[in-house]
Formats: sequence, structure tokens, C-alpha cells
Amino acid sequence: MRRVLTAPAVLVGAGVLMTGCGGVNLPSTDAPSGSAVPTAANGRAVNPLDNPDGTKPGLAAITSASDQAKARALIGKIATKGRGPKTGYARDKFGYAWTDAAPGGIPYAHNGCDTRDDLLKRDGEGVRFRKGSDCVVTSMTLHDPYTGKTIDWTKSHATTVQIDHVMPLSYDWQMGASRWTKDKREDIANDPLNLIPVDGPANGAKSDSGPATWLPPNKQIRCAYSVRFAQVSLKYDLPVTSADKAMMLKQCGG
Repeated sequence: MRRVLTAPAVLVGAGVLMTGCGGVNLPSTDAPSGSAVPTAANGRAVNPLDNPDGTKPGLAAITSASDQAKARALIGKIATKGRGPKTGYARDKFGYAWTDAAPGGIPYAHNGCDTRDDLLKRDGEGVRFRKGSDCVVTSMTLHDPYTGKTIDWTKSHATTVQIDHVMPLSYDWQMGASRWTKDKREDIANDPLNLIPVDGPANGAKSDSGPATWLPPNKQIRCAYSVRFAQVSLKYDLPVTSADKAMMLKQCGG
């Protein structure tokens, strides 16, 4: 995998993308510290079939015939329907971004760190924190599953890594979340099962697409991505479009 430099020129285009992180980017005053969630070791990524709650790091490729069969069986359970209107959708309908106060008992909630930092700690290597904090990540190395790149990230260039909602919030809204309580919407917005730190431009290119119109550029990870999309769909009882389901099955040999 090639190493990506976070040059300012790259950030001109990336800066307009939603970073998923509010506030000012602080200087990188790094100090090793503790962690409220497990930190990824040696770039080890876990098969999503072995990570049903999303608390283990990364997104490993699904390659064996037996695992692909399990993946198709899982995807086959998803209900389908047409995508509804986007009318009324706004990000704040899913609560304050990266709140630590999601109410539904999802992993990492109420641990004193915001969701974005929890995910950076889960998937990053060589994680370093702001001096005096065991929450605020200031630098790390990410092995991005979506592109296959290795990204040396610093908080001063925050947009080079963004947190992807695997099942986009706008998509959720159109598939039924518009009728949910705000508490349930806050849960899906902060659930680690639905969140992966990835290359910022790749996340921007995805926008609110389903699998029929966007898949990770890294073809090796597409079945695993489809499984994770299915896991979120099934946990929250959200259907997908028939085109999205067909594409997900195709990625896993269906």
C-alpha cells in the first residue's frame, strides 16, 4: 500500500467536505495516554461477520467461499422497498454530531469521549492524544479499507480522514428513519457498527449513495462493505432498495 501525504494542496478540495468533526482543529500537542476504547494493533482489520457490534477494528476482506455464503445469507434477510422522499431531512434530526450521549445503550456511549474520537482510537495505529486528554486524538495512522491507502493523519489536517456512516443518514431517513424517535436516530448516527474512519475524498464521493450507485474503490473490500451495510439494515430494521440488495449480493458472489 502506498503512503499518502497530507499536503495542503490536497486539502483545498477536501475542505468543503463534511468532516464529521466540529470545532477548531487544534495544534498537534501530542502525548501518549490511555484509551476509553480498544486501539487497533498492527493494522489488523476484522471480518465483519466476526464483528457484529462494530467494536473491533477495521473492515477485513471476505474471501473464502464459506464466508461469502454466510454473507449472502445475511444479505438475503434484508427487506426491500423504494427510496422515499428526502423531504424534511437535516443532519440535526439525528442529534448533535458525535454526541457521547446517545441514549440506546450502544457501545462507547457515555464513556466521556465523543464518537468521532472513539472511532479514530478503534481503527487507528500509533494513536496519540492531546496533552492531558485520553479522548482527543491528535495523530494516528489509518489503513483505509475503502481505498487501500495508508494515511498518516493529524488533527491539523482533519479532513483527510472522515467518519463514514456506512448506511448514510439521509438514506436512513428515506427508508423509514423519518418516522423514528429522535433517540433512535441518535443511536444509528453514533453506533460503531455504522461508522468507519476512511479516506476523506472517498467519503465525499459516496455522499448518501446506496451500494447500487457507490462502492468502495478497493474491490477486495466490497463484500465486507456489503455485509456491514446489511448488518446495520437488519439491526435497525431498515429496508434497502431492491437495486442495492442485488448489488450487495453480487459483491459476495451472488
